[in-house]
This record gives sequence, structure tokens and C-alpha cells, in this order.
Amino acid sequence: MHPFSRYAVLGALALSLPAAAADWSFIHGPKGDGSSPEKIGKTWPASGPKVLWKVPSEGGFSCLVVSGKVAACLEWRDVDGAKQEVLVARNADTGKELWVKPLGPVKFDGGGDSGTPTNSGGDGPRSSPTIDGSHIYVTSGKLVLTSFDATTGAVAWQHDLIKEYEGRNIQWQNAAAPLIDGDLVLVAGGGPGKSLLAFKKSDGQLAWSGFDEKMTHATPTPTSILGKHQVVFFLQSGLLSVDPKTGTELWRYPFKYAVSTAASPVVAGDIVYCSAGYNVGAGACKVSKNGETFSATEIYRFPGNKPLANHWSTPVLSNGKLYGLFQFKEYGDGPLKCVDVATGKVEWEKKGFGPGQVILVDGHILVLSDAGDLVLVKATPTEYQEVARATVLAGKCWGTPAVSNGRIYARSTKEAVCLEVPSTQASR
Repeated sequence: MHPFSRYAVLGALALSLPAAAADWSFIHGPKGDGSSPEKIGKTWPASGPKVLWKVPSEGGFSCLVVSGKVAACLEWRDVDGAKQEVLVARNADTGKELWVKPLGPVKFDGGGDSGTPTNSGGDGPRSSPTIDGSHIYVTSGKLVLTSFDATTGAVAWQHDLIKEYEGRNIQWQNAAAPLIDGDLVLVAGGGPGKSLLAFKKSDGQLAWSGFDEKMTHATPTPTSILGKHQVVFFLQSGLLSVDPKTGTELWRYPFKYAVSTAASPVVAGDIVYCSAGYNVGAGACKVSKNGETFSATEIYRFPGNKPLANHWSTPVLSNGKLYGLFQFKEYGDGPLKCVDVATGKVEWEKKGFGPGQVILVDGHILVLSDAGDLVLVKATPTEYQEVARATVLAGKCWGTPAVSNGRIYARSTKEAVCLEVPSTQASR
């Protein structure tokens, strides 16, 4: 069974949902590639989609993840006289808080506020939770991995990667979400010989560890390449693919690191694309297999912040084309681009989005700009075709939106919103 195919809606609730309804319980969606299987409404009122709820949600860039009746994210709140990361679980239908659990005081090293109007809004948590079955998994800014009961918030198990595994954090603290693959929870951040770690999600027991790698802010990508299920980590040495069951190395692609790597790798068949800001740029490799031995060969490389740098916005793939926010610190104005994944050629671009995020749903790119505009764009390489647009959030929006059960969930540094975008019968 594919690790992201097990999510199901139970009981009578399942009867009331669209046939293609799915949870968005991981930052990059049900398949880990930024796509949703759902159909959504593409004709929006002039005032925007119907707001089911909007609530204050202060601090940081953590994204909402949704499973069944639970929507969860990290916030930055005053707890016992200190700023702490907190895990907030909400009712996905109403936005009402179900429970809140502090994760401990943390300092995020600034960087979340350039002082410009579009980019103002403060600092806070960068990482997002992952929901799997009855539990919510969080890797805090200080590299503490915790499994919480999704109903009560009780701690099921916990590991401090710094104290227990000689973990090495990075500037601005951890931003990667824990990855659930089968029965395991995979994270980076340990020390020499145990940089990558896999824990049994049921009880937190260590399943395997290995490598001497330094982490980045990028969340790993689950995928299948040439018939082999694997997980691709984007580390300071570059891409490293492992067998998630055993931790066995499958292949590597060396890639430059400078300051921060935050966008996740994107897989297109046997091609893997990756990119970073800070004048690093983008590249892609082609993965080959000889018997049981894998290797990766670079097919293109574009150094510098143009044309293809992704600061922290992970592109999505549709029919051989990448769609994403390719820019570096172009706040409020960075472009959405369509790029041929096999060559790196830019097919078209449209400015005016900044370093927000994109997902793929119903043949369209759903863009959340850094200024809080939600824009629906047709996924076509011929030209930029905008289908719908609405301003939905105040504050700075650097996080990924989610689609679940005919709704869009999105968050800024100030608030969280749930919008209703059900598909019509004709569009299914």
C-alpha cells in the first residue's frame, strides 16, 4: 500500500463527501507531491469563496493540515511569560479550538520581517504538523519530535533529537515537517552516524538511523522512481534518496548549499528537480538503474537567483511542466512561472505573487500569494490563464494552502481561514 493511500473518512461522514474528497494531512498533500485528487468549484463570487470560518492564528509560517474533523498547525503564543511554539488542533468545520499544547520556548533568529509592508508580520514557527490516523506528529523548531493523540492532545511519545541523537540544528531553526511512510516517521537533524532517523509511529522506537549529513529546511519527498519506492531528502550535501524501510542509500545528487535550502525536491518520472535561493539556483538529475544499483546524472544546472531559484516555494508538476513561484526575495512581485521539467525552459511567467506557495488541484494551480491573494490558474503551458482570484487573508502568507472536502484551508502570520469551494455536478 502506498504510504499516503491509507487516509479514509469514516462512517456516515464518508457518505456525504464528494467521491474524490481527501485529507490534506501532510504539508505536501495526500501523495506528498503538492497535488489533490479533489474537484473544486472554479467560478467564485466577486467577493470570493464563501468563508466558513476565519480565526486569529498568530505567528510564523506553519501550514494547516487537515484530517477528518481536525485541522492543525503551529502558532507562536505567550505561555508562562515566554514565547512558545504551540500545536493548535481545531475543528475543521468550525475553526473552534479543540486543544492547544505548548512545545517549549524557542527563538527563531529573526528573518521573518524585512520591514517592508508586504513582508512585515513578525517571526514564529516554520514547521508544519503531520496527521496520521489517530495521532499528530510534530518536529519543533528545536528538533523535538512528538506524537500527540489527535483527540486529546496527550503525548504518546517524544524524542529530543539534539539531546538523544547529537542533533545539529540550523539558523532559523527546523522548518521541515515529519514524514509518515508506512509504519515509520522519518526526520533529519541527528548527529554524525544518525543524521537521518526513522521511528516506529506506534511507539516511537528507533527503527533505523544513519549518515553524517547536515539538515536543511526542506521537507523530504516520498516517491517512486523506476519501480522503487523511496524518500528523497534535500540536505546540505544535495539530494540523498533512501529506502524508507531500511535507510539504505539508493542514489545521490550533489548540490550547492548556501544559507538556507527550503523548497522540497520535485519528481517527474526519472527526473528529480531541486532549487534554492541565496544565489544557488536550480538543477535537475536523471535517475538510472542498472540491476539493483541506482545512480543520478545531472541534466541541467542554472546557477544564480534567475531564472529558476525557489526560495522556499516548492513547485508542482503537471504533464511534464513545473508550476511555481520562482523568485528570491521578490516580495509582493515575484512571478508564477511554467517551466519544462526536462530542460528548465521557462514557458511563461506572470509577476505579482511574491514568495507564497502553490498546489495542484482539478487541473489548476492554486496560488497563495505572500500578500494573501488566492488565485486559481489553469495548468497549461501555452499561456497564463487566470480563472479566479480573491483576497482571503491579512498578514504575511508564506505557507502552503490545503484542499480537503471541497474546502480551501489557508493561513497567514495573523489568521487562518476555511473557504468553501464545492465542485458542481457538471464539473466532476
